[in-house]
Amino acid sequence: MLDDVLEQVRSGALSVAEAKARLAAFEDLGFAKVDHQRSKRQGFPEIVYGEGKTADHIISIACALQARGSSVLVTRVNKEKAETVLRACPDYSYHETARVLYWKKEQMPADDSQGQGYVAVIAAGTSDLRVAEEAAVTAEVLGSTVHRIYDVGVAGIHRLLSHLEEIQQASVSVVVAGMEGALPSVVGGLVSHPVIAVPTSVGYGAHFQGLSALLTMLNSCASGISVVNIDNGFGGGYNAALIHQLVHRGGTRT
Repeated sequence: MLDDVLEQVRSGALSVAEAKARLAAFEDLGFAKVDHQRSKRQGFPEIVYGEGKTADHIISIACALQARGSSVLVTRVNKEKAETVLRACPDYSYHETARVLYWKKEQMPADDSQGQGYVAVIAAGTSDLRVAEEAAVTAEVLGSTVHRIYDVGVAGIHRLLSHLEEIQQASVSVVVAGMEGALPSVVGGLVSHPVIAVPTSVGYGAHFQGLSALLTMLNSCASGISVVNIDNGFGGGYNAALIHQLVHRGGTRT
């Protein structure tokens, strides 16, 4: 990027002031400082947390990111706020279950036929889909192919085992579960790749809004399991995309 900007200054296509703005570490919008160098430091562009931000805030930040050629991912956006953003940014997409707004500068990979592998997102029950889809869409927008394997909780373990080969061939699995949170331990004992456990706030009274699932996952006896916070589908999907990128260097990057 630096060479391109300097060449444009030399040719007169860019002024010195424009070049300085293009190379700035962040863009100050007053209410937010958009980190345009996040991708160079961390591999992925800045992700926008939508909850607590107004639709106008989201539009301004998203447009600033898009103007620099970055893919845009905004998490935790309710439907009403998303509709306002989509009127201003009609080329964006909204996933209502995941509560995610996004714009992808390139097409999402359709399959893993080029040998780039995939992320398996595994959900214990239908009640966990909100968190599972946040993980799945996050990983997709960040350039990973995702295989969704849903409603395979331990109450009917045969459902999980019917997908065993597909799960074992993944580069990394994100396992989403509420209630007692046992599913990541089961998956962890069946695979040779990293497992990211995501507890959800799904369950009855003594479940304590996901705390029991979180503690089960933290205390798993299966090796290779890491755990993110309750309902943090984004964190699970982001970490999975990082692992997938490291495993398959040279694959699609945002």
